[in-house]
Amino acid sequence: MHNPLVVRAPGRVNLIGEHTDYNAGFVLPAAIDLDIRIELVATADRRVEIELAATGEIGSFSLDAVGLPTGGWIDYVAGVAHVLTEAGLEVGGLRGTLTSTLPMAAGLSSSAALELASAWALMSAAGGPARGIDRLELAQMCQRAENEYVGVQSGVMDQFAASCGVAGHALLLDCRSLEYRPVRIPADMEMVVIDTGARRRLANSEYNQRRSECERGVGILQTSGEPVRSLRDAQVQMLDRAAAQLGDVVYRRCRHVIEENDRTLAVVDALATGGRAELGRLFAASHASLRDLYEVSSAALDAAVEIAGATPGVIAARMTGGGFGGCTVNLVEAGAADALRTAIERDYPGRTGLSPTVYPVTAADGAGLVMSAPVP
Repeated sequence: MHNPLVVRAPGRVNLIGEHTDYNAGFVLPAAIDLDIRIELVATADRRVEIELAATGEIGSFSLDAVGLPTGGWIDYVAGVAHVLTEAGLEVGGLRGTLTSTLPMAAGLSSSAALELASAWALMSAAGGPARGIDRLELAQMCQRAENEYVGVQSGVMDQFAASCGVAGHALLLDCRSLEYRPVRIPADMEMVVIDTGARRRLANSEYNQRRSECERGVGILQTSGEPVRSLRDAQVQMLDRAAAQLGDVVYRRCRHVIEENDRTLAVVDALATGGRAELGRLFAASHASLRDLYEVSSAALDAAVEIAGATPGVIAARMTGGGFGGCTVNLVEAGAADALRTAIERDYPGRTGLSPTVYPVTAADGAGLVMSAPVP
C-alpha cells in the first residue's frame, strides 16, 4: 500500500463578468478558501472508489471501462479520468474520501472544484503529476470533461479559477486568448459571499438556452454584415441597427454581455485605485443587468443584494454565478463582515422564508497536492 495523499481544489467566486465567458469575453474570478479535499491511497487495481465523508455514499468506476454517465456526482470524476487518459496523462486507481467546505449547488463552482481535485487525485495516484503541469491546460481538460461527458456547456472560467488561483488576488481572464493576470484585492477590503439558500442546478435548460440566445444574436449580427466572431466583438450600436431582426429577448441578452465586458475592465481599474463609489456603481449595474436583461436573478438574490446595499461598510454587492438562486458576492470594508452578517441574518429570512449562510472568504491559491498524509 502507498502512503495516503491529500489533494485540494478551491471553489471560486466571480467578482464580475457574468455569462461573458462563453461569449469570449472578460471575467474576474477569485479562487477562495472554501474547498474540496480528497484523501486518497493509490491502488494497483485500476478502480477508483471515493466515499463522501458527509453522507457515506460511495461512487466508483473502472479506469479501463469508464462507461456512460450515471447522472450522479461521480460523473465529474469519471469524466476527468476519461479526458486525462485521452490526453495521454497517467492516471491511477485509488480509494479516497472526499470532504468539502464548499456548499453544493450554490454557485461557488463546487463542480469545477470536484473536477480539479479529481484530476490531481488521479494523477497523484499514478505517481504524478509533474509539478510543471500547465495549470491552464489542466483547467481546459476539466472543462472538456464537464462539456462532453457530464453534458453541461460551461465556459472555462470556473475550472480556470480553481486551477490557476493566486492568493490575495482575483484573476482577469480574457476568455478568447486565455491570457490572464492577477489583480490584487486591496488589503482594506474583504470579500463576503452570501449563500441565499435557494438551490440551483446548472445542468438545466435555462443556462443552455442563454448560450443559444447569444449564439443566435451573433448569427444575426453576422448576417447583417457586422464584423463579429462573438459578442466580444459587438457594440450596442450594432444591436440597435439589427434590433428588428434580433427581437426583444435576444437583444437584451446580447446587450447584457456587451456591457458586462466593459464593466469587468472598469472594476479592474477601480480595484487598482480603491475607488469605492465606482465599485458600488459597477456591481449594482451588473446585478440590475442580470436581473432585467439576462433574467437570471431571483427574488432571493435581489433581497440579499438590497439588504447588503443598505448596510454600512458594504462597498459593493451583486449576484454571482450562473443565477437562478445561489450566492451573492460583496466587497466590504475591512472589519465590516460582521455587520453584513447581522443584517442578513436579521432581515433576509423574513423577506424570503429562506435560511442564508454568510461566508467571509479570502482569495486562495489554485488546486494541488496538499501533503503526503501521515500514516496512522
